[in-house]
Amino acid sequence: MPKANVTFQDVGITVSVPAGTRLIEVSEKIGAGITYGCREGECCTCLTEVVSGYEHLAAPSVLEDQVLKDNLAPRHHRLACQAQVLKGDVIVKPA
Repeated sequence: MPKANVTFQDVGITVSVPAGTRLIEVSEKIGAGITYGCREGECCTCLTEVVSGYEHLAAPSVLEDQVLKDNLAPRHHRLACQAQVLKGDVIVKPA
C-alpha cells in the first residue's frame, strides 16, 4: 500500500501514513493541535493550512468545497476531517 509523510508544523512531528488517511486521524494519534467539532465536514472547526504538498491530497468533496467557500477559507486550506493524504510529503499546521 502506498505511503505518505505528513509533517505537523505546530508540533514538529513527521509520520508515515497509508494512502487515504485523513489528516484528523493522524493529528489525533500524535497529539497535534488540530481541533474539530463535527468530523462530518460541516462545521469548519478543523480548518488546516496545507503549507506544502497540497497536490498530494485527494480533491475536496462537493461538501468540503462548499464549506470552504461558505467560510471564506484562504487558498490551500482544507478541512482536516475530510482531507485525505494520497502520497508524497505534506506539511500542515492548524489555521
